[in-house]
Amino acid sequence: MNRISQLILLPICIIFMLFLPYSMKEEQLTALDDPTEWITKLDEFIRTAPDLDGAISGISVRDTSDTSLLYEHQADIRLTPASNMKLLTSAIALDILGETHTFPTDVWMDGSIQKKTLHGHLYLRGTGDPTLLEEDFVALAKQVKKSGIHTIHGHLIADDTWFDDTRYSVDLPWSDEDQYYGAQISALTASPNRDYDAGTIILDVKPGKKAGAKAVYDMIPKTNIVHVINQVKTVPEGGKKDISFKRSHGTNEITLHGTIPLKANSSKQWVALWDPTTYALDLMKRALKSEGIKLKGHMKTQHVPKRAKKVASHTSMPLSELLMPMMKLSNNTHAEILLKELGKQVKNKGSFKSGLDVLKERLPAYGVDPSQTVLRDGSGISPISLVSANEFTLFLTKIQKEQWFKTYVNALPLAGASDRMVGGTLRNRLKGSATLEKVRAKTGSLSTVSTLSGFIETQGGKTLAFSILLNHLVDDEKGKEIEDHIVSILAEDI
Repeated sequence: MNRISQLILLPICIIFMLFLPYSMKEEQLTALDDPTEWITKLDEFIRTAPDLDGAISGISVRDTSDTSLLYEHQADIRLTPASNMKLLTSAIALDILGETHTFPTDVWMDGSIQKKTLHGHLYLRGTGDPTLLEEDFVALAKQVKKSGIHTIHGHLIADDTWFDDTRYSVDLPWSDEDQYYGAQISALTASPNRDYDAGTIILDVKPGKKAGAKAVYDMIPKTNIVHVINQVKTVPEGGKKDISFKRSHGTNEITLHGTIPLKANSSKQWVALWDPTTYALDLMKRALKSEGIKLKGHMKTQHVPKRAKKVASHTSMPLSELLMPMMKLSNNTHAEILLKELGKQVKNKGSFKSGLDVLKERLPAYGVDPSQTVLRDGSGISPISLVSANEFTLFLTKIQKEQWFKTYVNALPLAGASDRMVGGTLRNRLKGSATLEKVRAKTGSLSTVSTLSGFIETQGGKTLAFSILLNHLVDDEKGKEIEDHIVSILAEDI
C-alpha cells in the first residue's frame, strides 16, 4: 500500500472505530448474542404494542444456570418496581432473620395476686406479629385466667415499643390511609381473618329486609373502638350494587355509602384502622371479658416495667410460613413489618430507616448496587423507589445458592394455580399450556405501573430469571396483558 492510500484510509478507520462502540451498544439493547427467532418476536412485540406508546419498559432475561444475560431492553434504566420490591425485602429477611424467626406476643403483670384479684396492671406486649386473630387473644386470656387472675384491680396496658411510633412509610399517599394495603405499622396489631391483613377490620354489608331500608352489616372482628355511620340503602332486585367507605383521618369513624339490591350477596369492605395498637388492646379486653375476667381500670399504653412477671404468651407462625400470605397475596403490611424487624434485630431500632439501611448493606452481596437504586420502603407502595430490571434478574440468580432459596421460591405466586395460597395474584393469569404452573413470579401494581419478576421453566428445558417493569402506562391493567404475552414468548420459544 502506498503512502497516499495510507493517508486516505487512516481517517476512515479512525471514524469507523469511533462509531463502532455506539453501534454495538445499540445492538446490545435487545440481544447480547446473534438474534434468534424468539428475540425477533419479542423485539417486534415491544416495538408495536400500542399500550407501550409513551411508556417506559425495562425487560431483562437471564439463564439461571450461569447468570448469563439472554435479553435486555432498557434494562439498566431505574424504574418503579411496585410490589416487586417485596422480592428484595423477603429475601433479606430470610437471610438475616432466618426461616424459623417468630414474633412473640406476651402478657405481663405487676403487683400481686390475692384471692384471684390482681392488685396491679396487666400488660400486652407485641413484637410485630401481623397474624394475631381474635381467637389468639382469647387463648391469651385463658392463660391469664389459668394463672389465677379473675379480677384486675388496675389497668390493661399496651406496649408496642418494639418498633418506633412512625406508622406510615414516607411516601404512602394520604388517600390510601384507610385501605387495607395502606394499614398502619405497629408492633402490636391484629388481623380480621387468615389473609392476615393486619390493622384492618371487615365490614360485611348485606341488604335490608325491604327496598328503601338501610342495609345491615357485620363487623369482623367486633371492636368497641370503631364507630360506623351506615348510609347504604337497599334497592329493588336487579338494582346496582355499589358500596364504598371512608374513614375520617385521625379517627375510627367509618362512613359506609352506596346501594345494595334485595337478595344480593354481601359486599365485604376491608378498612384500615387508626391506631392498630388500641385495636389489639380492645380485642384483648373483650377476650378477658369473654373468660369472665373483670377489668376495673382503663386501657392505656406504656412500657412493661422491669419488675413485671410474664403470665401468658403466644408465638406466631415462623417466617417460612408467614411469607406465603405475604408474597402470594402481596401483603404490604407484612413487608413493612419485616423491614422494621430487620432494623430492630440488626440496628436495635425498629424503624423504616434502620430497616432500609440493613437492606442497603446486604443487597450488594446479591448484585444490587444501592448507589444505583432508590429504596424508600419494604413493600413497594412508594412511587419513588427505583430499581432496574437487570438488577432484579441478577439478584434472582445470585440468591439460588442460599439454603433458604426453596422456601423463597415456594412463596412466589404460581401461574394458573386456582388455590389462593398457591396461585396468589397469578391464579387467574398465564393459564396457557406453556405457562400453566411453570411460572413463579411476583406481581406489582401502582397507578401507571405494572411489574412482574420471577422464574420460568421453559418448554426447552431452561429455567430463566426475568423482570418486566412497565412504567408510565395510561392503563396499568393493560400492563398485565403485556407481561403475560412476553412471558408466553419466553416459555414457548426458548
